[in-house]
Amino acid sequence: MKSNKVLSTEQQSEILNILQERFHKNMQRHAGLDWAKIQAKLEANPAKLWSLDQMESTDGEPDVIGLDKETNEYIFVDCAPESPKARRSFCYDNEALASRKENKPKNSAVGLATEMGVEILTEQQYHDLQKLGKFDTKTSSWLKAPSEIRKLGGAIFGDFRFGRVFIYHNGAESYYGSRGFRGLIKV
Repeated sequence: MKSNKVLSTEQQSEILNILQERFHKNMQRHAGLDWAKIQAKLEANPAKLWSLDQMESTDGEPDVIGLDKETNEYIFVDCAPESPKARRSFCYDNEALASRKENKPKNSAVGLATEMGVEILTEQQYHDLQKLGKFDTKTSSWLKAPSEIRKLGGAIFGDFRFGRVFIYHNGAESYYGSRGFRGLIKV
């Protein structure tokens, strides 16, 4: 992870080029949206551009998946086919990480998402993403745990198998080499 939350001019140009190329390559994810307007918003929000760079550098392949009409913000989500490689093998949150006495993972999904300036997808956002393609056919992704589940020590995750989305539960302290998380950021 980079220590400061400001990209150099060169880094800004590089991430903008990556995002623009991905945008044009995957028009089915964002029909009717105009890249020039998205780029203008990104350039006006350097902290969010930094977060998108974090998503990219951890293998998330962020892309625009829509426009929030209430806030007039573009929605970026990790669109890598499988759960981002550099964000796997993390337990759910910092509380779960602290509770582990042995074999602690390097971080928690919620902890890293917070450091990156992104949100973990909710169950509904995950279902919406799956309408745009087939994601997590070999991996799984932690999802934002409903408070009533988290209070009982649990967390939820999703994947795509057998032609449908499945949502499961696990103890929040568990972690697996094939489970990461997908981030969302609005710009």
